[in-house]
Parts: sequence; C-alpha cells; structure tokens
Amino acid sequence: MSRTLQREDALKLLRKYNQEPFHLLHAEIVEGVMRYFAYELGFSEEVDFWGTAGLLHDLDFEQYPLEHCIKVQEIMRGLDLDERLIHAAASHGYAVTVDIEPVHTMEKVLYAVDELTGLIGAVARMRPSKSVQDLELSSVKKKYKTPNFAAGCSREVIERGAAMLGWPVDDLISRTILAMRTLPCC
Repeated sequence: MSRTLQREDALKLLRKYNQEPFHLLHAEIVEGVMRYFAYELGFSEEVDFWGTAGLLHDLDFEQYPLEHCIKVQEIMRGLDLDERLIHAAASHGYAVTVDIEPVHTMEKVLYAVDELTGLIGAVARMRPSKSVQDLELSSVKKKYKTPNFAAGCSREVIERGAAMLGWPVDDLISRTILAMRTLPCC
C-alpha cells in the first residue's frame, strides 16, 4: 500500500536530500503556488497533495543533478510513496530529462510553474521592493524576452506548460504572480 506524507514528514525528506537555502526556498515557493492553484482550479480536496508534489518535485536535484527526475522515482518508490506523487515529480522533467508526460491537471501546473516561479522571483529581486507584491505582468514580460536574464529558466518549458493547460503565456504569468503574492517569502 503506497502512502502519502504529512507536510512535516515531506519537509524532513526534502531536507535529507537538499541543504542549499536556494533549493529549499524554491521548493517552498512551488509548494505554495501549487496549493494556490489547487484551490483556484477546483481541487480543494487535494490541496495538501498538490502542495506535497510542489515541495518534493526537485527532491533529487541537489544530490543527483545528472539523474534529475530519474533518481526521484527510485527514492520515492523506496519509501513506498504514492505513485501519483512519483509520477508528478518525474513528469515535471518532461522533454528535458525524462519522457514521462504530465497527464493530470496538477502535473501540468507543476510543469508550467516550476521554471516560471524562478523567473518571476528573479524579476522581483531586481525591483526596489524585492517583492512580487507590486510586480506587474509587463515587467515579467520584458525580462522574459531577454534570453540572458534568468537563463536557467527555460522559456520553452514555460510555453509548453502553458499550452498543456490551454492558457496563454501571459495568463500563466499573471496567475503565477497572484499565487506568489500569497506567500510570505515573496
């Protein structure tokens, strides 16, 4: 019988494999954004699950960067975690490190917002406020069009994620900004 994790246990697991403050913060940002979208998209009964998927999506990245989205499956299966969680974590690397396609709406959201939260965060850090609270779509779009800005945030993945959801990229960016505004860190 596979199991799900309570947030405290998920955080312990995350910290077992990740120590870099940047990676830990990214995990918590994606967790919060996923929880926001679960409510917004009518999956309120799955909010905790969506949050856990966001929190653990990069579980293997710090220790196994060359096996990202591959090693996470082994780690999670070794812990007998829910196959839905394993599929979500693996599929966020679709067409980059694995050929596991996001299927569920939650997986598509995770795929779309993972890179985007990094880009939005980078734009926010350049502002005098260092916050998303006063960040507008136009500011993100301007930096989005600059390939060297936050170069590690794949625009191709962001665009593919928006297409999977059937949303224009501007919509995805605007909605993700709103989601990040609900987080204490941003």
